Amino acid sequence: MCAMSLHATYRDSGDVTVVDLGGRIVLGDGSALLRTTVRQLLDDNRIKILINLADVNYIDSSGIGELVHAYTSVKTRGGELKLLHLTKKVRDLLQITKLYTVFEVHSDEAAAIHSFQ
Repeated sequence: MCAMSLHATYRDSGDVTVVDLGGRIVLGDGSALLRTTVRQLLDDNRIKILINLADVNYIDSSGIGELVHAYTSVKTRGGELKLLHLTKKVRDLLQITKLYTVFEVHSDEAAAIHSFQ
């Protein structure tokens, strides 16, 4: 079994920060990287965050927990966190856990960025 670790990069589109994630968001390094990335963005006062999950091929319960933690951390700072390009697996997991209604989810990046205005 090949375990692809999580990698994260981010880029700015106006005042929105797009975080491109790839790999697996799982207990350990994956969820820790997500938490660290969001914390760094908040420390830089970047409070409009769009998380692109197009290249995330697996997420476990701790990964879902990290997404919820990221969401609440950003909300607490008066910001917004939205999700982009969910894979079928991630979408199904969010629907099973009833979190699909918590997150604002987009399939088009330009529309997602515009929704922050």
